[in-house]
Amino acid sequence: MPINIPNELPAKDILESEKIFAIEDASAERQHIRPLRIVILNLMPKKIETETQILRLISKSPLQVDIDFMKTESHESKNTSKDHLVKFYTNFAELADNYYDGMIITGAPVELMEFEEVDYWDELCKIMEWSKTHVMSTMHICWGAQAGLYYHYGIQKETLPEKLFGIFPQELVDEYDFLTNGFDEIHYTPHSRHTKIDEKALAAEKRLVVLSRSEKTGSNIIVTKGYRQIFVMGHFEYGVDTLAQEYFRDVKAGKPIHIPENYFPDDDPKQRPILKWRSHANLLYRNWLNYVYQVTPFEIEKIKDMELYHGNKDQHGYARAFKKD
Repeated sequence: MPINIPNELPAKDILESEKIFAIEDASAERQHIRPLRIVILNLMPKKIETETQILRLISKSPLQVDIDFMKTESHESKNTSKDHLVKFYTNFAELADNYYDGMIITGAPVELMEFEEVDYWDELCKIMEWSKTHVMSTMHICWGAQAGLYYHYGIQKETLPEKLFGIFPQELVDEYDFLTNGFDEIHYTPHSRHTKIDEKALAAEKRLVVLSRSEKTGSNIIVTKGYRQIFVMGHFEYGVDTLAQEYFRDVKAGKPIHIPENYFPDDDPKQRPILKWRSHANLLYRNWLNYVYQVTPFEIEKIKDMELYHGNKDQHGYARAFKKD
């Protein structure tokens, strides 16, 4: 099934060139099914690039998915045209009455700042609180994952001695977990960050489960037992050349940066990188969308009356949903 995207979104031409079926609003309205509703809070500076990367993964599901793009009012983007933001993005306040099967909160280049110093932190906290009653499952990415772990569980981030930068093998902790079903025992994930989470605090938080990790990166995929919140420390959505662009940008700017690990063949920046995380990226997003499709009520506004019974799963691995008493 296709993804349903806003009319004239720039990502549409790129996706179609990759043989990905995307339809616009008018065509989707003629289909008599309830598609999944996903909202993307895009905090990355290059919004069009991030849109394309995430939509590429969402499109791999057999389900039809409607997409809304959310932005904060408390921050003005300097790297994306105002016309694009006005045309395709909606402020949180205007979406606050909506209910969604899933939400994605992206990373942001603010990790060396204290959370409370980020100009949109207060608004982001309101959005994360809202997601608990208006979204069935929220996926947080990189800094978005660090922010979510801090807001929901008080888990702090720590500054690394040097940037964690490259493609790192991750060990699967539970090969039978629904979200990582189909993963190899070792999978690769791009990382590009200056901070890490407090692993001791994470281990002490019994409401969270680590699905994959490595000694180099620490925990990589973290979830609540009912998948209402998912925290991905790396960037499964990255394209093959994303780290190369970051590397050459920093080299040109004279910033301290090392060659991304396990990325360029023979660590030679003149050679084209090898894309070795795509299949697991597709699996992660397909499993996630399949999960929210299984558990979200058809009348989506009933999310507000539901809670996931943590710690119980049926024989197929689905977390069961129950109405509150």
